[in-house]
Amino acid sequence: MLRLKNILLLALLCCTSFSLFAQKTTVRATIQPSDILIGEQAIISVEAIAPKGRNIQFQVYPDTLIKGIEVLDMLKIDTTNTEVMTLTQRYVVTSFDSTLYHVPHMMVIDGTDTLLTNDFGLKVSAPQLSDSTLAYLEKLKNNETDSIDFVKLQLNDIKDIQSQPFVLMDFLEDLLIPLLGVLLLAIIGLVVYFILRKKKMGYYFKPKVELPPHVTALQKLDKLKASKIWQRGQEKEYYTELTDILRGYIDRRFGIDAPEMISEDIISAVHLATDTRSATDGLAQILRLADMVKFAKYVPFTDENDLSLVNAYLFVNQTKIEERPTLEEQKDGGEGTVVKNKEQNKAKDI
Repeated sequence: MLRLKNILLLALLCCTSFSLFAQKTTVRATIQPSDILIGEQAIISVEAIAPKGRNIQFQVYPDTLIKGIEVLDMLKIDTTNTEVMTLTQRYVVTSFDSTLYHVPHMMVIDGTDTLLTNDFGLKVSAPQLSDSTLAYLEKLKNNETDSIDFVKLQLNDIKDIQSQPFVLMDFLEDLLIPLLGVLLLAIIGLVVYFILRKKKMGYYFKPKVELPPHVTALQKLDKLKASKIWQRGQEKEYYTELTDILRGYIDRRFGIDAPEMISEDIISAVHLATDTRSATDGLAQILRLADMVKFAKYVPFTDENDLSLVNAYLFVNQTKIEERPTLEEQKDGGEGTVVKNKEQNKAKDI
C-alpha cells in the first residue's frame, strides 16, 4: 500500500512539473552563416516558444548589437500557432572588422519577465591576400612608396557592382507632376472648347440628325422593294413589314398611335387627319389585304402585291409635310425641287 502511494505521489509531481514547464516560455538564438567575410551579411534568428496569448516582445537594436556587429534591419516577426505559439524574430547584421565575436545573449520580454537566449559566436574574416599584395603593403608600411596603387594591392570589392533594376513606379513618380500638369491643361482646353461651341452653335455635342417621317418611310420602302420577298412566296412577311412601315410613318406624321391600333381604326383616324381621299383609299387597300394575308391565309395575286407597294409610295408622298427650300437650296439652282420631284415619281418606277 505504501509503495502504491509513493507511485501516485511521483506521478502527481511529474504532471505538476510538466504543467509548469508547459506554461514557461523558452527562447533560443541561432545565426546563419556563422562565418562571413568583411561586409557580408548574416541572419540572427531569435525564437520564442510560449503559451498562446502571451505578450512577447523582442529587443530592438537601433544600430549595434555589440561593438563591431552592426544591425542593418529587423525583419517582420513570423508567427506559428499549434498547441503553443512560436514567434521568430530575424535580425540582419554585418561587420567590417575581422575577428571572432562572442554574443553572450539576446533579450526577450515575456510580459514582465526578461528572458535571455543562449550565447553564440560570429566569425568575420578578411579576404585572403596574395604574397605580392602583402609585399606591397609592407612597402606602404615602411613608407617606401608615396601613392597607393590598387592594382598592385589586388584588392577588389566583395561584390561586383550591381545595376539598379528598373522599377516602373519609380519612373512614374518622376513623371507624375508633369503628367498631372498636361492632364490639367487638356481638361481646361476641353472646357474652353465646349463653352465656345455652346456659345456659337447652341449645344455642347452635335445633336443626332433625325430624318423627317416621310424620308425614313421612303427609305424603308425602297429597301423592301429591292428585297422582292413577295416573289419568293413570303407574302405574309412582305405584308407584315409593309404595314409596319406605314404604321410607323402614321405615328410620326399624324401623332396617331397606329402600331397599337387595328386596321379599321387606323383608316378612320387617318381619314379625319387628311382630306386626301385617294391616299386614304390606298391605305385601306393595303391594310385590309394585309389582314387577309396574315390572318385568313389569303394568297394574293402578283398584281395585288405590286398595287400594295404602289399605294404605299403614293400614301407617303401625298401625306408628307412639304418643306420649303432654304436660301442655300434656292441658290443651288433648285436642287431641292429636283429631289422632291424624284421622290414623287418613285411610285411611277414600280
